[in-house]
Amino acid sequence: MNYQHVENLLIRYRGGSAQIKTMSGEIYEGTIADVTNDYVALKVKDDAGEDALKIVLLHAIESLIPQRR
Repeated sequence: MNYQHVENLLIRYRGGSAQIKTMSGEIYEGTIADVTNDYVALKVKDDAGEDALKIVLLHAIESLIPQRR
């Protein structure tokens, strides 16, 4: 899938919860906070329960599963 399609899909779900799987097999779950033409920023809870940002490069995304609100 072309990066523009991935970016458009992420923009559509901005502010919602999503699960992103990367090509390396990592799975990230969080709220889509920001989307650029290079990366997506996810708000996630760290081990201490604090909000943190995870940055995932668009070219590393294998799949996206939007979660129900």
